Amino acid sequence: MTKLYIEGGRRLEGTVMVQGAKNSILPILAASILPDGESVIENCPAISDTDVAIRILKGLGCSVSRESGVITVNSENINGYEIEDSLMRKMRSSIMFLGAIVAKTGRARISMPGGCELGPRPIDLHLKALEKLGAKIYDDRGYLECSCEGGLRGTEINLSFPSVGATENIMLAAATAKGTTVITNAAREPEIDDLKRFLNEMGAKISSDGGQMVIEGVKRLYPAVHRVIPDRIVASTYLAAIAATGGRGKLIGVEPMHFSSVISTLSDAGADVRWSNDTVEIRTNGRLKGIRNLRTMPYPGFPTDAQAPLMALLTCAKGDSVFVETIFENRFKHVNELIRMGAKITVQDRVAVVEGVQRLTGARVESTDLRGGAALVVAALAAEGRTEIDNVFHIDRGYEAIEEKLASLGADIKRI
Repeated sequence: MTKLYIEGGRRLEGTVMVQGAKNSILPILAASILPDGESVIENCPAISDTDVAIRILKGLGCSVSRESGVITVNSENINGYEIEDSLMRKMRSSIMFLGAIVAKTGRARISMPGGCELGPRPIDLHLKALEKLGAKIYDDRGYLECSCEGGLRGTEINLSFPSVGATENIMLAAATAKGTTVITNAAREPEIDDLKRFLNEMGAKISSDGGQMVIEGVKRLYPAVHRVIPDRIVASTYLAAIAATGGRGKLIGVEPMHFSSVISTLSDAGADVRWSNDTVEIRTNGRLKGIRNLRTMPYPGFPTDAQAPLMALLTCAKGDSVFVETIFENRFKHVNELIRMGAKITVQDRVAVVEGVQRLTGARVESTDLRGGAALVVAALAAEGRTEIDNVFHIDRGYEAIEEKLASLGADIKRI
């Protein structure tokens, strides 16, 4: 079993390049099955979720090659419509392939998706939307059987919540549907815009204005070359790590506006954060201040994925911090592990109150989910002594060689 060992207390300094976005590459890889021919996707992160997506593509009959952050997908000979149960269980985003497979082949068979256990994340929004587009869906002993004889047809879809996954699935299904699809209350995350750009580069006709998206179905899509946007959550995590050690550093290859809410929060806590074009610099001087009301919200609000790393940072801030989680009801699983390291955190329902302590102490802890695991890394870097982090596979789902990136900043971190 792989573990991370971190000797805390080292001040991080230096420059780090931020990887491509996990939450962009997965729907983009799903979209790559829609045209006939070879699409080239650049800036692909070397994470385990990307590996799973590639295995799904190959299982459907696509030819896939990968070299130095570039993935080439040839979907000309796609002949499958079913995803292995073992692959569906590995990540929640596997549901993203449903809309693309149905649009491409006219049918699909998948099991329920897996991923981090963050509480109920029902896929009913996905299924209802696909049914409105003309798909027939029924449950066959734990498998979803989908078909659309005669093809999908454009319609009006009003999402009760601006779900990123549901919006992406609709985009993938509706891009080649007959007629026009209008999504009201569509998600607006940067990853949505990245998928829109890729689909439009392939010949789709998708426009959006605020929370409304219009998709004019086209007869066919064509292969394209696309570069994935930088990962705003990974960038947020590295900023938190540098700040937690009282360090100074620079992130390059980022889109600062994509995580401006995180940058603002760090500034409010007392960090000196400056950004321009594709660069963000951070430096700290002494302990940060607590944040009284940090509420996760859909974009452009504070991202739920950045909540755990920022909580780890603020465990040693002066004063209290209050976190309100509005997206997932079970997103505080990392709290008990932070408490093992000396943090003082009280949780009630979806509110966590963090009482800043003078210091954390290294301990043996367990990564509970992707972002919770990243939070433990941030805490371990700031702690006195050695921290041993178990279940590193959670972290590997979204962070490319995290130990190498942090070691380049001066961290004493090893993977064993």
